[in-house]
Formats: sequence, structure tokens, C-alpha cells
Amino acid sequence: MRPVEAARAVELAGPLGELLPPVDFCCAYGSTLLHARPDAASMVDYILGVSDPLQWHSENLERNPTHYSGWMARLGGSAITRLADNVGVGVYFNPFVEWRDKRIKYGVVRMKDLAMDVLTWDRFYLSGRLQKPVNLLVDNWDISKVNTINLKMATSASLLLLPADFTEYDLYAQICSLSYMGDLRMLFAEDKNKVKKIVEGSFQSFQLMYRPLIQEYIAEGLLRTSSCGQQKAFQQVLISLCSCIQFFESVKCLTSH
Repeated sequence: MRPVEAARAVELAGPLGELLPPVDFCCAYGSTLLHARPDAASMVDYILGVSDPLQWHSENLERNPTHYSGWMARLGGSAITRLADNVGVGVYFNPFVEWRDKRIKYGVVRMKDLAMDVLTWDRFYLSGRLQKPVNLLVDNWDISKVNTINLKMATSASLLLLPADFTEYDLYAQICSLSYMGDLRMLFAEDKNKVKKIVEGSFQSFQLMYRPLIQEYIAEGLLRTSSCGQQKAFQQVLISLCSCIQFFESVKCLTSH
């Protein structure tokens, strides 16, 4: 997760103050944010974490009934919450919401479910999203600190999947790919170059997120640095054994929380 420069943060947080009920966590993400001057017609995506989804949806239905499909608006907050809890990944999305001259999509999740997925990969949906750069706008539960465990797990898992020699780009591409493994959309609807675009568009943000962990692996003797043209490159030491040990130590760390 990355902090956002002040002017951009004010712009991205606009819907929180003007449109939606209060939240405990909010991050903005999506391909729109990879560009310095995004297309006005592009959609900005938000994940909203709330303590009580039933209360939040009930209040939001009073404020913004048109954000919901007609039949969900009629069924009310209780049905919306049950649907999110029992179908899919625990997140209820309202897409194609018009706000000012922009379109936004927001997904609402219970804070406990968000923390559980980040810590244990329970559903590996939000945890996968937070392994990639996002713009952090609200973080009342210090999810950004909890997410360091998620990042270490992603690094360890990616090392298991990479060859002995790899570049920094290869590592970030593998991390980015984790959440798309088994996703049928990648076979049909999704852009086949999605991972490449995400990594190339957010390379410096990936570095800010993962370089401390890379340095930790180097200090522990699990990686050696090398070079590959202008790119930083690495060599795994005792690749399978050490990566497995790191991965399961991360799992042990998760379960002790």
C-alpha cells in the first residue's frame, strides 16, 4: 500500500466525504490510477472496509438507493449483507456509480473479514489485491501494518515459483500473477497483458513495497544479488528448501496472530 500525495488524495477521497457513509478502511486501485492523466471516462475502483455492513448498507440505501440494482434495493441491507457473506468472496460491489464527472465502483467488506483474508489468505481475494500497489485513503485498523505479513507470504510463494535466477521485474510479475492463478477471466475476458501493464505502470510502487523484504532475504543469505543489463537481478540460494522454510515460517507467523 502506498500513501497518496495530498492533492491526489483529496481528489480520490471525494466520494467518502460527499457521497458515502463513513468507513474504517478505504483504498483506491485500478488501471486508471496507473496513468498521470487518466481518461475522464475511466472508472476508479474502491475497497471499503466497515465494522457493520448491515448498518452501513442500510444507511447507504437511504442516501444512494440508485447505487444498487433495483431488486437489491428493495430487499434491503440485510439481504445485501447475507449475499456478500454467503456468495462469492465476502465483498458486495456497486459498479458504474456516477459521481461528479466520474464513474466509480466500490466494494464493501466487513473489517474482520478483510483482516482475516490479509492474515490467512482465507479467500485470497482482498489479500491478493493488497499484494499489489493501491492508494491508501483510510486505515483506522492499521491494515497496512497487518499487510506486511501478506507481502512476506506473497514474496515467499513467488520465490517457490520462480527459477533460481530472476530479475526484480520477474519477482513483481510473479507476485502480481498470484491472485490471477485459477481465475477463469484471464482465459477469456481479461487482458492477457494485464500483469505486464500493472507491473510496468507501478514498478516504483512495487519497489517501495517489496525491497525491504528483498533486503531481508539477502541479509539472511537466501538471495544473492547479480545484474541483468540495467535491471537488478537475484539468485536464490538453496532455492526449494529455503523458500519453503520462509513460506511456512510466514504461515506460522500468521496463525499465531
